Amino acid sequence: MFDDLTDLYQQVILDHSRSPRNFHPLHPVDRQAEGTNPLCGDQITLHLQMDGDRIKDVGFQGSGCAISKASASIMTEVLKGRTPAEVRRLFDRVHEMVTTGRQDGEDLGKLAVFTGVHKFPARVKCAMLPWHAAVAALEGNTKPVTTE
Repeated sequence: MFDDLTDLYQQVILDHSRSPRNFHPLHPVDRQAEGTNPLCGDQITLHLQMDGDRIKDVGFQGSGCAISKASASIMTEVLKGRTPAEVRRLFDRVHEMVTTGRQDGEDLGKLAVFTGVHKFPARVKCAMLPWHAAVAALEGNTKPVTTE
């Protein structure tokens, strides 16, 4: 059963890497952030459109490994309709999951595909890069973020 779940997670990651969702710029854009992961060479620009205090739409552009691109793709699907406070809570939960392999009991949905990342410490930064960019964009941080 565990091997089947691992295979499924790998397939989902590959699918999102090959055909990333929301892989496009947004116009007009309310908030934007750039991020890099020098260790792997990942680069992302995240674009947010806001509707009051909620994310109306999100898109990204960039290049990187399968983990970073899949993470950005799935994250963009999950962030729509969320508030900045909800995004920060999700950031903390995803970070806990990718660094320890544990989830705090609440279902993370599609994000659970990154549970196994903790087994590959060098890939944690790949998975978290889009999340760092999302938080930076929501905080209005105009300086590029880095995983270093």
